[in-house]
Amino acid sequence: MTTFGRDVYDDVIVGGGHNGLVAAAYLARAGRSVLVLERLGNTGGAAISSRPFVGVDARLSRYSYLVSLLPDKIVRDLELSFAVRRRTVSSYTPAERDGRPGGLLVGGGEERTRESFARLTGSDREYESWRAFYETTGRVARTVFPTLTEPLPTRAELRRRIDDEAAWRMLFEEPLGVAVERHFTDDLVRGVVLTDGLIGTFADAHDPSLAQNRCFLYHVIGGETGNWDVPVGGMGALTDALAAAAVKAGAEIVTGHEVLRIDTDGAAPAEVVFRTATGEGRVVGRTVLVNASPRALAELLGQTPAQDPATAPEGAQLKVNMLLRRLPRLRDTTVDPREAFGGTFHIAEGYTQLARAYAEAAAGELPSVPPSEIYCHSLADPTILGPELVEQGYQTLTLFGLHTPARLFGHDNQQAREVLLTATLAQLDAHLAEPLTDCLAFDADSRPCIEAKTPLDLERELRLPGGHIFHRDLSWPFADEGEEEGAGVGRWGVETAHRNVLLCGAGAVRGGGVSGVPGHNAAMAVLGR
Repeated sequence: MTTFGRDVYDDVIVGGGHNGLVAAAYLARAGRSVLVLERLGNTGGAAISSRPFVGVDARLSRYSYLVSLLPDKIVRDLELSFAVRRRTVSSYTPAERDGRPGGLLVGGGEERTRESFARLTGSDREYESWRAFYETTGRVARTVFPTLTEPLPTRAELRRRIDDEAAWRMLFEEPLGVAVERHFTDDLVRGVVLTDGLIGTFADAHDPSLAQNRCFLYHVIGGETGNWDVPVGGMGALTDALAAAAVKAGAEIVTGHEVLRIDTDGAAPAEVVFRTATGEGRVVGRTVLVNASPRALAELLGQTPAQDPATAPEGAQLKVNMLLRRLPRLRDTTVDPREAFGGTFHIAEGYTQLARAYAEAAAGELPSVPPSEIYCHSLADPTILGPELVEQGYQTLTLFGLHTPARLFGHDNQQAREVLLTATLAQLDAHLAEPLTDCLAFDADSRPCIEAKTPLDLERELRLPGGHIFHRDLSWPFADEGEEEGAGVGRWGVETAHRNVLLCGAGAVRGGGVSGVPGHNAAMAVLGR
């Protein structure tokens, strides 16, 4: 049994991912006694940097990649030594028109973007629609994003604050596909817009659940701009800074402690039962904050999670990390590969292609033309590579595949992973002037520097339920209908049926992504009592 600094803590935090560390830092800075129990041998959860390739000095953001939803408020409040860098290009989407390779480049200035739209579509109309569409989402972002670290508004309250009925209908009431088809005519442009609604979310453009709308909303409101930036030093730089801030404030953090059970009646201090390599132990917390999924929370409380497959969390992404000796040459010679890969490189993400991939996956088949997008973090932040690799021109590539739900990997995860990876890279190769494999680096054991993770891999390694990167489908950033006083989800969206147990993971209301928002809100719920 581990010996801690005290027998009873004000707050015990289950899980040392970024949200748990945010909560720990806020609570410890308020003078409370805080203990963080982490199952793994390191803190950070999915927001870590690691060297996945043997003998290669390249630190990749292995599971989570970019930063948009982390409020500056949290960075300032906790005095974090952490920074992000803006990518000079937002996105590049290769396309072949009239038998000639080309593409859509978004970024590098308004005129350059306008010219790229005109070359692709033959007029300025699509660009003007693009600008008007994102002016609308920008206005919504400037209203909604600040509310994420405030007490949870009601639906009616948020609607009043947005004060734009057309924007409200477009984002909150009609399926995203309606707005995409109303504003845009080009299939490629439609697909580029839709992708923000499909990150980690298995849904059709017209899904009546509006899961795609909720995902889209969180992807366009970050920082009040919707920009997705590269964390300097990799994602691990953020979680290392958070852990340091928590410890500096007085929190205790112990790794290798797997929490097995939380015993509580909701009123008296809770007993937290854990396991280490040497046996089981217990510690008492007046409040327990759980930085894990809602399903894991239910299990810790001795409840039986719902088993309905239709409502069970299910991830739907392929994650691929690569290290290249150099960036590949493109068939489209009008764009420099450093620009094309400097933003989000879209592959097979036309509107029709996305619809087909969804239909195939919904029917139980791996997409025949897998859609995905690629990021090259080392272009914006070469510090993640050792000096020798930088000098030799090495680059990292991170690929995020869409419409690959966990159900497709249950029969043979390894085989399905290999088939999907091969098909995905073939789609990329179709736009390259040379095979990607010709550019791959090799590790110290002479193996190519590429690794792929399916939803089942993420479930096994990180305990993400069903491999769902948000722990469950994203929520609206308000109290649902019938909860006009916030009673159903609590004042901060983190409360549970037990007054002294709070959910501070990505599955909280206003969770998902690397934001720290659930951790902040759980701490505010504690401090506000």
